[in-house]
Amino acid sequence: MNNKIASTTLGWLLSVGGVVGWFSSFILTVDKIKILENPSYVSSCNINSVLACGNIVTTDQASFFGFPNSLIGVSSFPVLVLIGVLSLAGIQVSKWMFQVIAIISGLATLFVSWLAFQSIYVIEILCPYCIVVWGMTVPIFFLTTRDLLKKSRNSTLKSLSVLTGFLTLGWFLVVGSAIFLQFVI
Repeated sequence: MNNKIASTTLGWLLSVGGVVGWFSSFILTVDKIKILENPSYVSSCNINSVLACGNIVTTDQASFFGFPNSLIGVSSFPVLVLIGVLSLAGIQVSKWMFQVIAIISGLATLFVSWLAFQSIYVIEILCPYCIVVWGMTVPIFFLTTRDLLKKSRNSTLKSLSVLTGFLTLGWFLVVGSAIFLQFVI
């Protein structure tokens, strides 16, 4: 029996998604530092009045825990890259590691969902780099959960694994629709 938890798809998502998420988090962190040094600094992704990272990184929501949220991504995405690369290399990563990833990325999914709501309806500004981080966090959670459920000995849990794809798509449809309704219509 194959005890490998991570599918090749999850290995690639952790590797590539981790790099993309880290890069976006890094740019947000640099922008935050530059804005702290020079309040008139214009962020690299300030495109217009709706798409403006610089306006987001100065809000209370952007430092929910008392430090820039982007530091969470800068510190956590490299761990996911490492685990993804190890999985792709055929090295068996312990099940408990994927359980930890599922729990933490589940909490992160709740957090980025709250941040999306805040961005869309409270702040009424979108941060392109933040959206990229959201877009990496959610599938990492659902795909990790899917792979864990597929390896479950419980047939009911195993059968629930198919729902994770629908939940991922549903999350993107809800957030995409909210953005469309708030900023386009």
